[in-house]
Amino acid sequence: MGSHALQELVEDLAARLRRSVVIDDPLVRFICSSRHFGDEDPVRIRSLLQGRADAEIIRYVLDQGVAQWHKPGYIEGNADLGLLTRYCVPLRRRGHLLGLLMVVSPDKALTPSETEAIDEVSASVAAQMYAEQIEDDAEGTSARELLSGVLGESPTARAVAQQQILDSGLLPDAPHAVVTVVQVAPSHEPPGQVEVALRGALEGFRRTRTAHGLASVSPERAVLLQVCERAPACEELTAQSARIVEALDTYLDASAAPVLGIGGRGAGLADAWTSYGQALVAARAARRMPELKRVGDWEKLGEFAVLLQLPDHALNESLLPKPLRTLLGATGGQRLEETLRCFLEHAGSIPRTAEALQIHRTSLYYRLRQIQEITGLDLDHGADRLVLHLGLRVRDLLGSPAPTE
Repeated sequence: MGSHALQELVEDLAARLRRSVVIDDPLVRFICSSRHFGDEDPVRIRSLLQGRADAEIIRYVLDQGVAQWHKPGYIEGNADLGLLTRYCVPLRRRGHLLGLLMVVSPDKALTPSETEAIDEVSASVAAQMYAEQIEDDAEGTSARELLSGVLGESPTARAVAQQQILDSGLLPDAPHAVVTVVQVAPSHEPPGQVEVALRGALEGFRRTRTAHGLASVSPERAVLLQVCERAPACEELTAQSARIVEALDTYLDASAAPVLGIGGRGAGLADAWTSYGQALVAARAARRMPELKRVGDWEKLGEFAVLLQLPDHALNESLLPKPLRTLLGATGGQRLEETLRCFLEHAGSIPRTAEALQIHRTSLYYRLRQIQEITGLDLDHGADRLVLHLGLRVRDLLGSPAPTE
């Protein structure tokens, strides 16, 4: 909810115009609104009742490019969404978009004197919002510095930051900690919009029913440290991450393609730096493995967690074992790869592999002999199986077609 000063400015302008006025933040989230003047539409009513606009409305408004506007304009109405046309003023200060002032104007019939009044009040609103933002930024800077310290490489700096966090009351001394990293790809968003979106997506998780959190946001990523009395379940963290992704998909263009990495569940603040390193690895997994649906969890990565320790320049097709490359390039290679993968996933069990592939055991034995002849490896030998299994895992990470010699 907006400050009392903003509310007074909005009410005064609405009374002068005899039109409904609303102030939203840069993510088209409700800050404050005037009373109605018989011009309310379904979107306005839902926003007032819910305290926020629907995701489809937010996306519709942002798709008009309002985050890049430097002068007022009209947002066309949309009957399917229940939205009347609005006159929109981008509220800027020193180049930064602070929010949007909107006046319901279905007929686009605002007079010059009315737009002049809107401009005058918009300048006062922007000044008030800028002053409030400066206060928030000062608090946020301190929190970011402490978070950077407690997640850093220096044991001394970690200990100092940990004590300062506890002494300041930013976080309680809880027995469990987990770090989530959110990464956003370079996109066409205007300057500052990604940071605003990241803050908006994470703000609901700074304090929840089961955890206390501290967040740090930069132009292309965010870090969320949460501490809690009991270790959070994988399902809880997956659901939380899905909500963050959903919010970012609403606030940002599709090219941003946000991914999340969830670290291991550490032993309180003292072990949060370990969870942070694991979260970075999990985020790499989310970026490389589409089947994860943009959320990687360290505790579910298994052997991928080891492979993803390799730097990007080393994680390439040269890591595929030559026997596997030979198999992939052979006639019927795709079918044989499927058979090999299933055989290894079922720990070499012939009955379970045949059942999973829905083929007769005789056919399975034939395929396995083919695989051994092509690769020159013995599937009864543990080391040979490991070579092929790790090779398939590398292939999953590369996400590329079968390599050639």
